[in-house]
Amino acid sequence: MNSANNSNNNEKALEVRTHDIPIADAMTEFMKEGWAPSPLTGVNPHPSIPFTKIRRERLSKQYPGIRLIFPSGSLKVRSNDSDYPFRAHSAYSWFTGIISLDCVPDSLFVMEPNGSGHDALLFIHPRSPRDSDEFYKNARHGEFWIGRRMTLEETETKYGLKTEKIESIEEFLANKKDTLIIRGEDKHIDGLVAENEEKEKEFLNFTSLMRIVKDQYEIDEMQKAIDVSVRGFADMIRVFPAAISVPRGERVIESAFYGRARLEGNDLGYPSIVASGAHACVLHWIKNDGDVLPGDLILIDAGVEVESHYTADITRTFPVNGKFTEAQRQIYMIVYKAQQAGIAAVKPGAKFKDFHNACMVEIAKGAAELGVLPISVEDSLKPEGGLHRRWQVCGSGHHLGIDVHDCAHARKEQYAEAVLEAGMLITVEPGFYIQPDDMLFPEEYRGIGVRIEDDILVTESGAKIMSNALPRHPDEVEAYMAKLLK
Repeated sequence: MNSANNSNNNEKALEVRTHDIPIADAMTEFMKEGWAPSPLTGVNPHPSIPFTKIRRERLSKQYPGIRLIFPSGSLKVRSNDSDYPFRAHSAYSWFTGIISLDCVPDSLFVMEPNGSGHDALLFIHPRSPRDSDEFYKNARHGEFWIGRRMTLEETETKYGLKTEKIESIEEFLANKKDTLIIRGEDKHIDGLVAENEEKEKEFLNFTSLMRIVKDQYEIDEMQKAIDVSVRGFADMIRVFPAAISVPRGERVIESAFYGRARLEGNDLGYPSIVASGAHACVLHWIKNDGDVLPGDLILIDAGVEVESHYTADITRTFPVNGKFTEAQRQIYMIVYKAQQAGIAAVKPGAKFKDFHNACMVEIAKGAAELGVLPISVEDSLKPEGGLHRRWQVCGSGHHLGIDVHDCAHARKEQYAEAVLEAGMLITVEPGFYIQPDDMLFPEEYRGIGVRIEDDILVTESGAKIMSNALPRHPDEVEAYMAKLLK
C-alpha cells in the first residue's frame, strides 16, 4: 500500500495514537533548553555529481521549457503505523545521485525551466530544528524517532543541488507551466499537476531508456554490488551444514546472504531465491521454507543492493553435499555450455536476442542428447517449434542496473529487439528445469533445476563477466565448496 496519498492521514494518526503518552506543558518548555550545536562534519561533494549533471543536461535538451518532476516516493505501510524500509524511486535516485542513507521520503526533485535550460531543485524535509517540538514529538520525521537527517545546507554541499523545504512546494507549483511528472509515486503532488497520459508515458519511457548504457560511475557501483554479492555467496555456502541440520534450512542460507547485504550494502536488490531440491524448478521461488537435504542441488539467485541503489543479480546451483551426482552434472553441463554460448554472443552490434538464441541452441541440443526432444534440434529451434522450451520457459537475461530489471519502461523495439552497445550491462542466465512430475525423464533426473547467471558488461571488443570471481564450471564449483566447508 502506497501511503503517498495519505501522508496527512498518517500525520493525524501519529498525533492520536492510543499508546502515546501525553506531554505536559512543563516538559515542552524544558525541551527547548540546553541543546548544543551539532552540525555534520566531513560533508564533501559526492562522486556522483559530475555524472548526474551530464544526465540532467541530456534530459534538459530533450524537454526544453518544460517543468520535470521526480518524486522520491513515500513510505509504504506494512501494518497499521509500521512502514516498510524506504527505498526511493529509481528515477529520483538516478538524476540526483542521492544514496539510500540520505534519501528522505516525500521529497521531490524538480527540473525548472530557466530559458536556456533547467535549474535543478530539490525539495526535502530537512533536519528537525531544536526550536520546534518536531524533533521529539513527531514519530514520522522527528530526530529522536528516526535519526538525524541532513540540513538544507548539508544536502546542497553533498549533492550540488539547490535545496528547499518541501513545505514550499504547493506555492512553487502554483506557478503553472507545462509539466511532466513520474506519476503514481506521490498522489498529493499528482493532484497538483495536470495529467497528460500520453506525454507522461513517453517521459517515463525516455527516462528509463536513458539508463540503458551505463556511465563509469554506474559501472563502478555495479562492480561494488557484485563483489559484495560474491562474498555473500561464500557466506551462504559456509552455513550449508547448519541449514541441513534444521527444518526450513533454506531460510538459514537466505539469512546469511541478508546479513552480508546489510553489512556492506543497503539491502537486498530483490527477494533472494534459495531453492533446494525440486523448489529449483520454480522460477521465482521466494518462500524459502524448504528443507536442505544432502544429495540435492540448491539453486540460489541473489544480489546485494549497495547504497547507490545499484544491484547485482547472480545465480549459482550447488550440490548441497559438495559433489554432483552423474545426473546432476549432466544437466548442469547443458546449462554451463548454454551460458558459455550466450556470453560468447554478447558484443556491440549484436541483437539483444542473440545471446538468448545462442543459449537455446545448447538447451535444445542437451534435450536431444537426453532423448526427451520428440523432434530434431533444427525443427525445435524454428519459431513454430520451441519444444525445448518445456525445460526453460523464460528468457535468458535482462538489463541490470539501479533496478534489477533495469530500463523496464523501454519499449520492445528499444529493448528485446534492440542492438547491444558498449556500456550496456545485462545478465546471461540460461536454465534447465525438470519438474518432479515430468515423466519424460527417468526418476533420477526429476526435480533437478539448474540455472547459472552472471552479470555481463558489453565492452568495445565483446563482453566482460563482472561476476567471474564466483566459479561456474562444476569442477571449480566442487573445489570452491570444499575450500569453504573444510
